[in-house]
Amino acid sequence: MLGTVLIVVFFIAIVYNLGAGLYFMITDKGGTDRTLKALTRRIALSVLLIALVMLGIWTGIIRPHGVGG
Repeated sequence: MLGTVLIVVFFIAIVYNLGAGLYFMITDKGGTDRTLKALTRRIALSVLLIALVMLGIWTGIIRPHGVGG
């Protein structure tokens, strides 16, 4: 259960940073580096999420299943 909540929180943070990057890109018009920072955070969170899922599978906390069963 904790793993599922953690993954959902990561997804929410990733989508939030993606939206923030879009908003900053539209409003700042290249005046600041807020877009770059938001998208960099999004990429870092995505990489960290993938690494945590791989670690969970490796340690046995997450059990992958085949498609259809």
